[in-house]
Amino acid sequence: MTRFNLLFVLFCCISQLSPAGELDPQQHQWHARYIKQPNAPQPEKMLLNTDAEPDLTKGFTSLFNGKDLQGWTPKGGTCTFEVQDGLLVGKCVPGSNSTYLCTDQADFSDFVFTCDMKWRVDGNSGVMFRSRAKPGKNDTVTVFGPQFEMEGFSQDRHWSGGIYGQSCGGYFYPLWLKEHKAARAATKEGKWNRVTISAQGNVVKTWINGVPASHWIDDGSYPRGFFGLQIHKGDKGTVLWKNVRVRRLEP
Repeated sequence: MTRFNLLFVLFCCISQLSPAGELDPQQHQWHARYIKQPNAPQPEKMLLNTDAEPDLTKGFTSLFNGKDLQGWTPKGGTCTFEVQDGLLVGKCVPGSNSTYLCTDQADFSDFVFTCDMKWRVDGNSGVMFRSRAKPGKNDTVTVFGPQFEMEGFSQDRHWSGGIYGQSCGGYFYPLWLKEHKAARAATKEGKWNRVTISAQGNVVKTWINGVPASHWIDDGSYPRGFFGLQIHKGDKGTVLWKNVRVRRLEP
């Protein structure tokens, strides 16, 4: 390889990892609230997802059979999950801890995951990935790891599509940049919303309804684990899921 070609390759690599940019002025209150979390990134050091959503038509395996909860186990709390008319339905139980319907398979490493999600009753939710569980307080189980945030419509920050570190230090990738404006506007109230996650090596990217959202570099703490559908603790919330699928990637 000539010196010119080597420099060109290095330039391309650096360009792909170039910092994103600038905090959105409308997000200052949320930045002030969350910047002190252990995981919180400095806005000027965040990377942008500029990729098109992966092809979702071929090579996928369904994780939900449309009939029952075979292959899934609830963990963490007593919020309920059931199958209604071919849909997964999660419902908040007041007084319960956050509850996660988790895949029994826990070896998902490199993959493209997708599902469709809709709120019947507004409430915080999300999709855990590469996640794990550990003993919690009072004989409970704590699910922890990265989560594709799906926060509902009760707040004006609009971070659905961001990546939250559930029970492990707060937001890895909040959607607080000017460049996240399209992602913050992508979630549709009262309609189905498509969640897409690509994880390959330490690079994780997300899309919400096909709009690029997060570009997070894991430090190696979460190389593999299970998927989990969250019903967050609170007074209310009913969430529907369908088309829950995964395509494993070669490392």
